[in-house]
Amino acid sequence: MVGENFAGNIIINLANLPDFLRNPILKKRMMEFFSLPELDQKEVINNALEAGPTIPFPNFSKLFRTWLKILTTLSEEQRKGLFTAYIVEVAQSPQKLISFNLDGILEVFLTLEENEKEILADTIKKIINDLDENAKRRVMIVIPDNAKKHLKF
Repeated sequence: MVGENFAGNIIINLANLPDFLRNPILKKRMMEFFSLPELDQKEVINNALEAGPTIPFPNFSKLFRTWLKILTTLSEEQRKGLFTAYIVEVAQSPQKLISFNLDGILEVFLTLEENEKEILADTIKKIINDLDENAKRRVMIVIPDNAKKHLKF
């Protein structure tokens, strides 16, 4: 429980920072992710999936939008690596995604520029299409139909 609250506090603090501070701090943390051992990456993903739904949505949405915008600036390989880690975890435990405000998350996604949405949607589709059929089915079950439409599934 302490870890979850700690992760939640970090997310709230980042979300409350002005953009000029939040963006570089979050980008630095995202780049550090790639240098972590696989076990630590999995822990980071699980902490984020546990803490996310506990954050007041206005704070979460600000941080999530920043995260998405930064993802669009990363290389395809880095973006795919980060998204794959989340998608594989969701495929193993779909219930972790159910507790999120998925409609709100889609609304945040829809506020991005058209080219940013395309970059992210293309990466997500590639990852999901590369999953084995069982994992793909588990992920697709928890993605709302409206999100599938915008992701062009």
